[in-house]
Amino acid sequence: MNKTEFITLAGFAVSLLFHMTQTEGCPPSCSCKSLGETKGLQIDCSSRELTEVPALPVNTRRLYLQNNSLTSVPAGALDSLHSLEEVQLFDNPWNCDCHILYLKLWLEDVSAPSLENVRCATPAPVRTKPLRQLTGNELGICKRLLPTKCLEFFWRDLILIAGAIITLILVAWALKYSKKLVFQMNLSRYDSRGPLLGRHTSKTHKIQ
Repeated sequence: MNKTEFITLAGFAVSLLFHMTQTEGCPPSCSCKSLGETKGLQIDCSSRELTEVPALPVNTRRLYLQNNSLTSVPAGALDSLHSLEEVQLFDNPWNCDCHILYLKLWLEDVSAPSLENVRCATPAPVRTKPLRQLTGNELGICKRLLPTKCLEFFWRDLILIAGAIITLILVAWALKYSKKLVFQMNLSRYDSRGPLLGRHTSKTHKIQ
């Protein structure tokens, strides 16, 4: 085998290995298409009745998840898709509670046009409303969770305040005790020197 044949065979092996790697990374419930050795994959998971987002290859370039039964996306589930250029998520019954905020923020960073087509299905107050228009005040579950969070912060702050007060009391007591101790030491020193001073004064008077 000459050098040219070896290089050709090696290139074919690398290409085959790359193709196999991409195929193995394709979710079983989706169809995948290579966009070239360095361009990543097109993952088509549309109209598959999916209830959750499948594990996706990190080199996913185009992702189609429309017309499924997706209600939410776990936080961090899409963070590894750094090569993504296009994503479609419309026609899913999205549940727009606190957990939808991850998807909203992710789409704002990755594909703002796709966010235009995503609408809420539940809860009733935000039904059919575009996800991009959703605000924190409209998330009913967040409102119910808020007191719990506030209560946690309240107890934490109360403990910190109590600790600070106890520390100040101890410092004030220590300062007061130290001043009292210094005063007693000075008084004792004065009492011990007082009689000697008196005797010295009397002797001086007699000599005169």
